[in-house]
Amino acid sequence: MREELIKYAIEARKNAYAPYSHFNVGAALLTKNGKIYTGCNIENSSYGASVCAERVAMFKAVSEGEREFTALALVTDTKEPVMPCGICRQVLAEFAPQLKIYSATISGIVKETTLDKIFPDAFTMKNLGG
Repeated sequence: MREELIKYAIEARKNAYAPYSHFNVGAALLTKNGKIYTGCNIENSSYGASVCAERVAMFKAVSEGEREFTALALVTDTKEPVMPCGICRQVLAEFAPQLKIYSATISGIVKETTLDKIFPDAFTMKNLGG
């Protein structure tokens, strides 16, 4: 499944809209029932309105009724794999604190980890008494 997710993320990256940073990112998110949702980063001239690829994929999935996720592939054109930003980590932790993450480069370097390892003690519903 890892390789398939990475392929989906590579394809999603082609749709990135990054005229300011020129940092194109693709993501593919796997649901518990095997469905894959993709996303790319979408920038805006009002930088705060930009959205990362991981959140695009997550928001697409949640808007379609998905709530359980098992893995995320993230692809960039960098020398080394990069991990999701802090905001993305927070959004991902809302639904999948133990999410498997495959961060890959276009050249084929892959780093595997889990969300709880790169984002320990996330702020979650339990912190709100829920």
